[in-house]
Amino acid sequence: MISSKTSFIALIGNPISHSLSPIMQNAALQYLGLDLIYIAIPCKGEDLELVLNSFKKINCKGLNITIPHKEKVINLCSEISPIANKLKAINTLKLNSEKEWSATNTDVEGFIYPLKNLKLAMKKAIVLGSGGAARSVIQGLINLNLSTISVISRNKSSLYELIKNFDNQIQLQGFLNNDEQAQILIREADLIVNTTPAGMKTTKYENNVMPYGEAFWSALNSKTIVYDLIYNPAPTPLLKFSSKKGCFTINGVEMLVAQGMKSLSFWTDGLEVPFDVMNDALKKYL
Repeated sequence: MISSKTSFIALIGNPISHSLSPIMQNAALQYLGLDLIYIAIPCKGEDLELVLNSFKKINCKGLNITIPHKEKVINLCSEISPIANKLKAINTLKLNSEKEWSATNTDVEGFIYPLKNLKLAMKKAIVLGSGGAARSVIQGLINLNLSTISVISRNKSSLYELIKNFDNQIQLQGFLNNDEQAQILIREADLIVNTTPAGMKTTKYENNVMPYGEAFWSALNSKTIVYDLIYNPAPTPLLKFSSKKGCFTINGVEMLVAQGMKSLSFWTDGLEVPFDVMNDALKKYL
């Protein structure tokens, strides 16, 4: 029951009306018996500093930060975890003892959660896209000790910037989506991860979109694991296509739940958070 003593956690972004985080987080908060609620608050870029400063003064116990504020929020935090600093992106905040924002990034842990038991060390991976999500994915693949990581993108400048960001950790291979080499990479890949928005449920006219078009996937073989970060719709057109090819597929729901689980643990100083409770809440909704 919400009372005058109830505190809140908020998701800050723009837009946020599509987010499933309130559904899974409130299910977990209720299960754990915490006097907390989780809400989504739209916030424009020009209002971000005002909103974060206001939340310091009320009963806010933590924040999730999503697009387009994950990089902008860095300058508003007094403490930043090593992983958030490395990625130059933040998705989780809580107030420290001085009532200043302490920040971390749970996307990497969320991404690798479904991959931990798949024995991917020294295997070959492809990452599709070169935006912010690709950075978390590449860091996760490095942590899992894959031998070769190739990035395929439409955007030449963001592709080379991404490769440069990881120079001190691994030699990334970068290709444009129309490069003939891409087909060879797809044929040989052990894991392919889609970080592009292609296939996301936005309008009824775009339901069958696949990253870089269906012809791009002609060389996909049945031994490849295909992981799509998109969680709505589930499964995406890419995962439907991959399943028909015989591939093992992973949708973005597991990453969403796992990163949310890590965020909730961060807000509650290490409390053990139930993956199944959050995952089941989403399954019922979807």
